[in-house]
Amino acid sequence: MIRIGIDLGGTKIEIIALAADGRVLVRRRVATPQGDYAATLAAVTGLVTAVESELGQRGSVGVGMPGALSRTTGRVKNANSTCLIGQPLQHDLARLLGREVRLANDANCFALSEAVDGAAAGAPVVFGVILGTGVGGGVVVHGRVLEGVNGIAGEWGHNPLPRPAGDDLPLPPCYCGRAGCVETYLCGPAFAADHRRMGGAALMPAEIAAGAAAGEAACLASLARYADRLARALAGVINVLDPDVIVLGGGMSNLDALYAEVPLRWGAHIFSDTVATRLVRAAHGDSSGVRGAAWLWPA
Repeated sequence: MIRIGIDLGGTKIEIIALAADGRVLVRRRVATPQGDYAATLAAVTGLVTAVESELGQRGSVGVGMPGALSRTTGRVKNANSTCLIGQPLQHDLARLLGREVRLANDANCFALSEAVDGAAAGAPVVFGVILGTGVGGGVVVHGRVLEGVNGIAGEWGHNPLPRPAGDDLPLPPCYCGRAGCVETYLCGPAFAADHRRMGGAALMPAEIAAGAAAGEAACLASLARYADRLARALAGVINVLDPDVIVLGGGMSNLDALYAEVPLRWGAHIFSDTVATRLVRAAHGDSSGVRGAAWLWPA
């Protein structure tokens, strides 16, 4: 049986069909209907029907989505695609497709993809990190997603940044209602905003990275602050989870300097004499989410 994965994003819906060995058989995407739950259901079911018709096979279906399913109601919570909030998405898709459908947070799908056949393939415990317009995380243990009793395992982006001081202050407000969340320091927009706040030009993250590579002092300082904050935040994860591998994804994962700088800095905050955890870049890039959704159905 083929595995079908769907990445239900805020701007696009992507579908992939994988063979048993992980080969991509079909991949396509459509725009996400904005603010329309019924149209979103129709788009997802239409993609599945079209792919199965093209391949002449029926598949298992996994869906990666923003947010999570409430353990109390079975409905979507914490989604930045607000039309999904409060909706029985898993129930409705199962009814429309005539089979069980597995759903997981998109960061969990990212982590699963990289743990199955990506940069952390074969590692017993993997922490997957998305550093993009927001900050998310997912945990995979022995090839299976760890969701947690509240459905929020890996959601480190709304933990407070450890040991804020100096340039970390004042604590930035977060949309969640708190202040000083990891996300308010480590998402892409926060990196750019920090650069401006400290006297730099209005630059995009990639431009700041390029400036740092060229030796520009303001850009080097911004990158150093970011690496130090990421090291502190990941040290907290290592102290609790002690993963074999941490995989970075999202736009900020393209900052090459992080893979050397962060491990140099995190040891000072980790309760161990040595740190064997590896920090690596995602192997599948922006395909990890949709591949991970397909792998929600293991062999």
